[in-house]
Amino acid sequence: MKLQFSVILFLLFSTAGFSQKKQALNSKDQHAVEHFKSEYKKKNYKKFEGKITTRDNQIIFDDKVIFFDKSDRLTTEILQQGLIYPQLLTDYQMNKFIDETKDKTQIRFLKLHKNPRAPFDVNNISVEITELPFLHEKDSSRRFRLTTKSRNLPNSIVYFLEITNNRAAKNMSAEEFVKGAKLTYLDQQ
Repeated sequence: MKLQFSVILFLLFSTAGFSQKKQALNSKDQHAVEHFKSEYKKKNYKKFEGKITTRDNQIIFDDKVIFFDKSDRLTTEILQQGLIYPQLLTDYQMNKFIDETKDKTQIRFLKLHKNPRAPFDVNNISVEITELPFLHEKDSSRRFRLTTKSRNLPNSIVYFLEITNNRAAKNMSAEEFVKGAKLTYLDQQ
């Protein structure tokens, strides 16, 4: 009888301890989970092929600038590896507009521009990248939230990212993981 009571107490406290470790997701994180469930389509994106220069709290990609918090090692490493860069975000925004716009006049007007990318030009933005560990499905891929803020726009733009490194190890730091990785998903929230 005493042994059964001990086993019951052990199971009761083990279950209570386990359930405390798993936290409920806030609404932003729950939205991220739903987004990846319904919208995810793997794709390979090219790394930046131009000149990357780091100065204080900015990284220059040829002639386009991204500002960041230099104490944020994850954001710094992703930017320095050329996985995220202004030209990529410009192309993404332009393609999104073309794919989602139903007004044929606007699309024709866009194509008549000498530089159709100009209205979507991403430059002089501040970025912050946050890892979303609750979305990791495999050791070889990790998912992130990219928040961009432009002085020209009143609101931030949020993207979801997936970065894949086929040589990743289980307990590899995020900064180490990014080295030798590639961007395999990019989508605006």
